[in-house]
Amino acid sequence: MCSVINRVKPVQRALAVTLRLRTNPESLSYTAAESRRFYPGLGTGADPLRTTIRTYCSRMAWTEGLIFRQLFESESSTYTYLLADAETKEAVLIDPVLETIDRDLKLIQELGLNLKVAVNTHCHADHITSTGLMKKRLVGLKSAISKFSGASADILLTEGDKITFGKHYLTVRETPGHTDGCTTLVSGDQSMAFTGDALLIRGCGRTDFQQGCAKRLYESIHQKIFTLPDQCLIYPAHDYLGQTASTVGEERKFNPRLTKSLEEFVDIMNNLNLPKPNKIDISVPANLVCGVHEV
Repeated sequence: MCSVINRVKPVQRALAVTLRLRTNPESLSYTAAESRRFYPGLGTGADPLRTTIRTYCSRMAWTEGLIFRQLFESESSTYTYLLADAETKEAVLIDPVLETIDRDLKLIQELGLNLKVAVNTHCHADHITSTGLMKKRLVGLKSAISKFSGASADILLTEGDKITFGKHYLTVRETPGHTDGCTTLVSGDQSMAFTGDALLIRGCGRTDFQQGCAKRLYESIHQKIFTLPDQCLIYPAHDYLGQTASTVGEERKFNPRLTKSLEEFVDIMNNLNLPKPNKIDISVPANLVCGVHEV
């Protein structure tokens, strides 16, 4: 992953490039070079906010003094997020996956970080979390999950709780509907929101198992996520199309499900007719005990 400590917002960069292009037609080659530098893999004319390149997303975290990595597990298409204070090296890991525990621990060691909390946004049905096993390998690490998830953890989270790491923190917003215990974790400056399975990029979590409720999910997203600033970056727990990040403003405007009325949304969700996740029968029992069941 590319470096994320970047003090100028990507949208401002894109706008500056556009203005140069409009005022000076001869600057096309320079504009293309700038676009490639800040958005690898993009051709001229591509919209940087809609690219599906997995490397661009981490450039979009502009909070000063924050180390940030977006990591991917291919079997379940799960994103794991590592955030750390650049000065104190205290860190938080969001939604770690059992199969990638060695990769994650290696990165944490390479960056010299002190992982304080490993948090799950909800009790996952498609993969087993690595939090329990990770606690056995990192002294002092604590696990965290929603109080309403029914799962065991060192820290049981509720609305308004803060997960601190150095001078930074994540605030818990309860966003049930996909499951009872879904949470969205919002950075202190509201520049980033880690939405778990509640809000996906141009989609949302299913509501047909694990206490799912379409009406509750719709209300959670509109009341707890769509009330964040338009420019707040959305980082979901999964994406199946290679997309890496979105914004609150984009999802409020373009999400094909959540731009509907409540009644239309409920009808859509009740008629998805999706097969159940392949690993649900082993993942849920394991995740209820912090991922250490038969591990």
